[in-house]
Amino acid sequence: MRILIDGLDLTGKSTLVRELTSTLNERGIPAQDHRWMLGRGHPFATKLRRLPRVRQPDSALITAALLGPGFLLDGLLVRLAPPDAPGEVIVQDGYADRCVAFGIAGGPHLAACLALRWPSLLAPFDLAVYLHAPVHVRAERLATRDIVDDNDRRTVEDQSFAATFNAILVRGVGRRHPNLRIYDTSLRTAAEIASEIADEAAGRLQSAPVPLTRRQAA
Repeated sequence: MRILIDGLDLTGKSTLVRELTSTLNERGIPAQDHRWMLGRGHPFATKLRRLPRVRQPDSALITAALLGPGFLLDGLLVRLAPPDAPGEVIVQDGYADRCVAFGIAGGPHLAACLALRWPSLLAPFDLAVYLHAPVHVRAERLATRDIVDDNDRRTVEDQSFAATFNAILVRGVGRRHPNLRIYDTSLRTAAEIASEIADEAAGRLQSAPVPLTRRQAA
């Protein structure tokens, strides 16, 4: 099972990823947190990681590199060799969803527009969780950060950019996920959200069919 946690910067993505991974493991459900590409042996993952992703919203070239040789290829690799084992959960901290949303909000860049047109080519998640927080809450969180980049400031200071980003997530790339949840982290704690998601994950894993072993299949 794969669970995606995504949303604007300063909405608490990394905090929820840690909380959810810990909650699942405490309940006896093997879970691991993960970032970047999902596909095993992705040939360009290391090189693409070196790109200055903080500049991606303003760069058509970086957006195209991340979405073409990056996430679109990853979607194919994931379908050929799923990275998740039966009964285990991958909790993904951000994925192509934010890349497309940044590419539209900052551009719109052609690669992001094409990915938005055919989102099913990107790797889907069994459950996608998009996080939200009002601008004043994110501004307060920004003020407490030791390290702040341009995207952090932009998502707080440019409300049109933030609104477009959220719209692309919810009404755009989010369409490919069979189950989508949206949480306001100014109203719910990470522990509360993690507990609710873990309950849903446990129910889905219990109802999932058990794959046959080779001997049983024979």
